[in-house]
Amino acid sequence: MAKFNESITFPSGSELKNRLMLSPMTTELSFFNGVITKDEIEYYVQRSKGLGAVITGAANVQDIGKGWPGELSIAHDEMLPRLSELAQAIQGEGAKAIVQIFHGGRMTSRATLSGEQTVSASAIPAERPDAETPRALSDEEVSETIQAFGEATRRAIEAGFDGVELHGANTYLIQQFFSPHSNRREDQWGGSLEKRYHFIEELLKSVFQAVETHATKPFIVGYRFSPEEFETPGIRFEETIWLMEQLRETKLDYLHVSLNTYDRVARSETYNEKSILEYVHETIQGKIPLVGVGNVRNRKDVESVLAHAELVAVGQQMLVDPEWAVKLLEGRDAEFVTKPFSEAYKDLYLPSPLYNFLDQRYGSTINI
Repeated sequence: MAKFNESITFPSGSELKNRLMLSPMTTELSFFNGVITKDEIEYYVQRSKGLGAVITGAANVQDIGKGWPGELSIAHDEMLPRLSELAQAIQGEGAKAIVQIFHGGRMTSRATLSGEQTVSASAIPAERPDAETPRALSDEEVSETIQAFGEATRRAIEAGFDGVELHGANTYLIQQFFSPHSNRREDQWGGSLEKRYHFIEELLKSVFQAVETHATKPFIVGYRFSPEEFETPGIRFEETIWLMEQLRETKLDYLHVSLNTYDRVARSETYNEKSILEYVHETIQGKIPLVGVGNVRNRKDVESVLAHAELVAVGQQMLVDPEWAVKLLEGRDAEFVTKPFSEAYKDLYLPSPLYNFLDQRYGSTINI
């Protein structure tokens, strides 16, 4: 089992000083047009200390992919100056800077998109209250979207980031193409499991082409995924195991499983004797580092995750306890914030967009 204070070298050659990462979280701190604010930079500076790497909240690769107000954008070259400031600020605290790139797909609204209709793999609404029906992307638009991820990767390189994380989780567009619920296509992008994977396959080609063309030093490319869906039809854990078998053979630097608790067990009758994290780790076969996550609050949690993963990402604890990683590394465990998250954020000074977002989220018992 790896120790959290040990360094790790990714397949690309990029090295982290330790196994601790900041999990990507929504902050709603960007300007209306996606430009990063000073408050946003300060938020990340406060939470970069002691970590091996920081993964930013989701950055949209196209305007039509914007998921919510206050979301940062990496869709235009005009964003580069502030993106560069953010990367340098994180790196100034000793952590690698990784920007998460994504497209919201159907998980947004006309209001967020200034009146534009949402888009997805197919014209199927999400199973959630007030979900809008998206229009299906044309074949040409699918190709343009794939290229947009490549362009976003170029911008991340030019801005000085150390890597990108492809957000293939939490029901956003990448996952929507892999899901049998949101993808009912009958062309090259949908139908069989292999065809639903085709979008991911082409996406990786676009991203790695950008890295090969523009990066002058090792550049990290990670991939985040959700292990199962509750909809019918929907992604089942057996399909995720298949996905892991494909992704473990790629040039990815890490895989990042999205879990609300690191010891969660799958709903599958075939895979329910061990945790999701353990099954995924076994499937990857050590070919690519795995990032575990989910309600990590103390030293025991970190060690439990690293029993079945190479790295551990910490989200809500770092949100309410910005110097948590430093405390862990220095053995100051007694100083950890231990209040429930629904109370702890109220003790901090947070810019009003983020504070209001947390107030709404915790008030409705939805996990970040």
